Amino acid sequence: MKRVAIVGGGVAGVTAAYELAQQARKGVPLQGVLFEASTRLGGIIETVHEGEFVIECGPDAWLTEKPWARELAEELGLADEVMPSNDATRKTYVLIDKKLQAMPDGMRMMVPADLDALDQSELFSAEAKRAYREEPGRAEELRAAAPVGDESVAEFVRRHFGDEVLEKIGAPLLSGVFGGDVTKLSVQAVMAPFVMMEREHGSLIDALRARSVVARKSSVFTTLRSGMGTLVDRMVAAIPEDWIRLAAEVQFISCGEEGWLVGTARGVERFDAVMMAAPVDVACSLLQPVDAEMAPLMEMDASSAVVVGFGFPDAAKVSLPQGFGFLVPPGSNSLLLAATFVDQKFEGRVPQGGRLLRAFFGGKAAERLMRCGNDETATVARMELARVLGPLPEPQVTVVRRWPRSLPQYAVGHLERMKKLDGRVRAIKGLWLLGNGYRGVGVPDLVRDARTAARQIAEE
Repeated sequence: MKRVAIVGGGVAGVTAAYELAQQARKGVPLQGVLFEASTRLGGIIETVHEGEFVIECGPDAWLTEKPWARELAEELGLADEVMPSNDATRKTYVLIDKKLQAMPDGMRMMVPADLDALDQSELFSAEAKRAYREEPGRAEELRAAAPVGDESVAEFVRRHFGDEVLEKIGAPLLSGVFGGDVTKLSVQAVMAPFVMMEREHGSLIDALRARSVVARKSSVFTTLRSGMGTLVDRMVAAIPEDWIRLAAEVQFISCGEEGWLVGTARGVERFDAVMMAAPVDVACSLLQPVDAEMAPLMEMDASSAVVVGFGFPDAAKVSLPQGFGFLVPPGSNSLLLAATFVDQKFEGRVPQGGRLLRAFFGGKAAERLMRCGNDETATVARMELARVLGPLPEPQVTVVRRWPRSLPQYAVGHLERMKKLDGRVRAIKGLWLLGNGYRGVGVPDLVRDARTAARQIAEE
């Protein structure tokens, strides 16, 4: 019987344990033990149901174009729960000079599929619109200028569209996902499809136009009707109860001729393999004694996030523009990073006639709010939203969540470091690294990696 330790009960760790359990049911002689330091599983995936409000405390969806989360949901019997975003009314705003300016229709990140839509937009100056229109004509120049190695997101966007597009769309969009600094984020790691577009077409606009009509018309986001937490709950229900150890912080890990030793306050256990799914800084500390050369490759900055959800019973008292929400460019006077108009983005999130808003804080603002109580954090969030949207009534439901160091920063050179790290990991028998610090931060990426690793363990 092969014994496998899974360290960390976020979505990657839970998925790994679920897949191992599936393999065990097929007759593979496996036993997993999932160690989670807190008293709940799922990490930053958590859904609160209160007063008919469905409030996501972390990610509210996954990217539709990545199939792995949907495949898992369908396998778990959740096909009827799978739900697209309301893209017929999708519009995203950017806060410019204290006013919400709509992004042009047909944008994929900062790239427009429809240049004519730019003419109707008040977001960009004539100079920025001209930069967009001239980009297809620079295709060969851009392809020739593309660096062989990595570069920052800021450098990449500037080369194609200039500073204004970077500041008004590029930086807010990437900050909303990674909570990071676009002058440091790796374009190869966080915008890989766009790097491939540049290599193939030179022009990103030409590349987007070449995509199929079906691909452009599909919804951008997919979620579950009852919330993302259902995905975790269904997996947990399929994991043997005696595999799960809550409030079981791993204090040390060692590797020797007889396999792996994992120590907690409850004692020391021996395993044949370790799937390290803890946050990357925790994983780095635990693995330092195992391989000192691995630790420097795992060292990276991470951003914290604070999410505040407000449920209002009467939507008529919370007037919103049509769309999914707004982004806030770095350097603005607002503490907010972004806000989501949840009931307009997804169906079934509020009681009839209700309204649901989520406020996001990152970077220095999040670090400050980490030290505040829930009431003070909620007051700040409501005040910041009111500065943009106008006065807000008392909410019926308020949910506050803090996620310290939850967003690893994929700095320039990240892929090369991960290649070296993979080399170190492969040299150590029975070790696997999972989680959002390595090969993607989205739920589909974490699901794909965890299931692949668990299947490989079962086949060994």
